[in-house]
Amino acid sequence: MMITNNIKEDIENAEEWFKKNLEILPLDKIAKQEEGVVSYSLWEAEHKSSNLIVLIHGTGAHKKWWYPIAPSLRKNSNVIALDLPGMGDSDHRESYTMSNFGDAITDIIEKEKSNLDVEKILIVGHSLGGHLAGYVSTVKKELIQGLIIIDTFIKPPDYDYEKAGNSGPLRMIKYYPDRLSILNRFRLMPKQECNNNWYLRYIAEHSIKEDAKGWRWKFDDGLFHRIQKLWGFEFSFDCPTLFLYGSESLLIRGEILKHISKTYGDKMHLREIKDAGHHVPLDQPLELIGIINKHMLEVE
Repeated sequence: MMITNNIKEDIENAEEWFKKNLEILPLDKIAKQEEGVVSYSLWEAEHKSSNLIVLIHGTGAHKKWWYPIAPSLRKNSNVIALDLPGMGDSDHRESYTMSNFGDAITDIIEKEKSNLDVEKILIVGHSLGGHLAGYVSTVKKELIQGLIIIDTFIKPPDYDYEKAGNSGPLRMIKYYPDRLSILNRFRLMPKQECNNNWYLRYIAEHSIKEDAKGWRWKFDDGLFHRIQKLWGFEFSFDCPTLFLYGSESLLIRGEILKHISKTYGDKMHLREIKDAGHHVPLDQPLELIGIINKHMLEVE
């Protein structure tokens, strides 16, 4: 697609549901933690509700990946999307561990559970967000009543990170002279095609920032150097759980899919999403919306 400095014109061919949802603006909020501020957004339910859906993005992404989706979840639930530490508008940190990612998520959930008088919580995570959703649902079993993990690369205990070459940064930060230059460099990782170009254009718009050196991506490029992997961590959540994966995903296939099915088949239902790659929320957003709403209603 042609990318210009005018996002409104660039996404004018987007589907109507997408444009209407972007008009439903959330409350912008922050949670202050010892290691830095965490940014998040809250869409209150259309009618008073004791349900809460929490949306967690993947590595290098941000909460606005969920902005086109969240408003369609408001009929029976309050909805939160957050920027994980080191990404989006949340502060960068000296180190990144599963426990401090988990603390950032649970602090927000507990705060809004009290504010909104919430009784039932569904946590939804894509990619890295799926790891964190599973982690929180394991260590805070009493807090989470439902779970959806989306195309998350759940590795066997003997997975060799060094051999696989996954220890480097997502993308080394470089600076661009203007907005248009960096917007035209936006790519999905892992690489894949996406037919919904207007969705890509929207998230690209909110993936960048300008500082004294020029235009750059928002995420902390030291993230992969400092992130603690889920070495041998075994999920033990008890809540109703779905594992969704794209039929064209380059990550969830072969031995990885067999491992997930063998290890967690008794804990969660595996469901393939047709015509989707790794980035299921971008490839099949309407199908995902229907699945999330249905699972929320089924959670006891």
